[in-house]
Amino acid sequence: MPVFTFEAMVNIALPLFIVTMAGQNLPGLAVLAVYDYRPPVGPMLLSTGAASALGALFGMPTINLAAITAALCAGPDAHGDPSRRYVAGIFGGIGHACFAALAGVAALLVARSPPVLIEAVAGLALISAFGGAMLNAVQDEQERLPGLITFLVTASGLTFFGIGAAFWGLVLGLVAHHLLRRQRTA
Repeated sequence: MPVFTFEAMVNIALPLFIVTMAGQNLPGLAVLAVYDYRPPVGPMLLSTGAASALGALFGMPTINLAAITAALCAGPDAHGDPSRRYVAGIFGGIGHACFAALAGVAALLVARSPPVLIEAVAGLALISAFGGAMLNAVQDEQERLPGLITFLVTASGLTFFGIGAAFWGLVLGLVAHHLLRRQRTA
């Protein structure tokens, strides 16, 4: 039976919140702004957050402003007339619902696969995302050290007071960022 604990909130919820905001919602809003769509941010984030909280009770992943889907649905490839691009969003939602209906079959296939195969496929799928994230983390020389500290602490598995490495990586990376920024301005 699931239980709510402070450690779970700090170890799981806080890092996922930050990743969702920085990795999906903000880029999704930026993509929409590029195509001159300026939706009201507050109600949109409130509704996706409420839907995510409700869905979490059933083990569902978060609902967010997916940057890739926004780029597909908001651009001129979706429709030449910007007032008709909403149709791409509707059909995208229908496609997502169809894939969701097949999730049980996919889960059954994964459950019957050898664990080493699952790990290998997941690792291969994440290579590009990892490479892009590492490039972004170390590309700016002034931000390289905080990015590397965040990565190394998170990957280390460090745990203090029952709080896991994802939280401590974020904390130590932010501390390094602020200390280096203060040092540069002084």
